[in-house]
Amino acid sequence: MSNVKIMEHPLIKHKITVMRMEATGTGEFRRLVEEVAMLMTYEAISDIETTDIEITTPIEETSQPVISGKKPAVVPILRAGLGMVNGVLQIMPNAKVGHIGMERDEQTHLPHTYYCKLPPQIEERLVIVVDPMLATGGSLCDAVDEIKRRGGKRIKCMCIIAAPEGIEAFTKKHPDVQLYIGAVDRCLNKDAYICPGLGDAGDRIFGTVQ
Repeated sequence: MSNVKIMEHPLIKHKITVMRMEATGTGEFRRLVEEVAMLMTYEAISDIETTDIEITTPIEETSQPVISGKKPAVVPILRAGLGMVNGVLQIMPNAKVGHIGMERDEQTHLPHTYYCKLPPQIEERLVIVVDPMLATGGSLCDAVDEIKRRGGKRIKCMCIIAAPEGIEAFTKKHPDVQLYIGAVDRCLNKDAYICPGLGDAGDRIFGTVQ
């Protein structure tokens, strides 16, 4: 799967391990999600386009690279994806922010979209879709479908934890989209939760009942 990049940095692995711990509280969990998202963004935008401009240093005039084109857009899948946004913005503070709201049917485990608001001229932007968990792949597949329908062309996705089932489903549906993953876990259980996983990421980010 040439479009899948699994993070190998020891710092990312360490932070994900602490996130997994049941004893990790809401504040620390939220901070770790942001930090891992920031580290993953650094990798995900390594091929972002640049152009040379003329500048003057204290020593001389020179031609140097800057990021070119429309500002990128980060699009979290609500609600857990919101936890990754500030981490991305630490790296790209001028990025635009869109939102896609999806809700999982607890019986069928299938998602449905209830909200979508994207920045203008989305077809000209690099779009980074963020969601901490890639379980069945349904939400991420549908989110990318929605962005493509609205004109998005350059799309990347970042997930902190993924199940093999979700990776397979996503890469089959969107082989043209790069997928960045913090860690790949063993499998999904009968309730479509990732094992060993880290629980419900949204509940742990926002401190709601698990």
